[in-house]
Amino acid sequence: MTQTASRHTATGDRDAAIVGRDDDASWRVLYRTAGVAALVTAVLIPIQIAVFTIFPFPETVAGWFALLREQPLVGLVDLDLLLVVDNVLLVVIALAVYVALRRADPSVVLLATGLWLLAIVMFVASNPSVEMLALSGRFADATTAAERAASLGAGQALLAAWEGTAFHLAYVVGQFAGIVIGVVMLRTDRFGRAVPYTLIIGNVVGFGYYLPTVGLALSAFAGVILWVWYLLIARRLFQLSRAPAASHVDRRHADIPGG
Repeated sequence: MTQTASRHTATGDRDAAIVGRDDDASWRVLYRTAGVAALVTAVLIPIQIAVFTIFPFPETVAGWFALLREQPLVGLVDLDLLLVVDNVLLVVIALAVYVALRRADPSVVLLATGLWLLAIVMFVASNPSVEMLALSGRFADATTAAERAASLGAGQALLAAWEGTAFHLAYVVGQFAGIVIGVVMLRTDRFGRAVPYTLIIGNVVGFGYYLPTVGLALSAFAGVILWVWYLLIARRLFQLSRAPAASHVDRRHADIPGG
């Protein structure tokens, strides 16, 4: 009985290994694309931090309009347009992470990934960068005080909505989903330890955004931690994309009990 159980266990382990290799191989394009997306994001994050540091946010709507007219690229970055790009790229990364983790805890991973994607959609929808650029042109072309006042009013409404309900809900839901995904990663050996720990710590620190005085500093520090995570997850996704498919010999032997 012991030898039979051992043979069955060995066969099961071999079958699982073959399924794992086949599974990774079938998702090779997704893993590779997500790895590229993570690397692109890792390049964009320092650019965003540098622009935020060198070009502080204007304090008035008219100041935003002036910045967008004189330095449109800087103005768009200050309005988080690159963060929109980051979030679009995160969709691909989230799908790849889901595929890699879906056998670990299917229900939890599906729920967390759904929340992650919901947060991305809400963040993108709340961003006013393109609308503000259009309004800055309309403000510059205005010929009457009434037209300028209308543009200023519309700009004020956009800036108010920028950090409104959708933004804060997206921020909280996204941080929470990242923590849950990191915890599930720790329960497997697919991503090692550095990937889940940086994801968890980065999102936990990110909640410091809501602390008075130090909130923005903590949020920026969380961005640095998550920058490291993007580098680490890119490396792991490229490794998964190179997973070999099981050979026909492996399959044949797997079908022979105790073989």
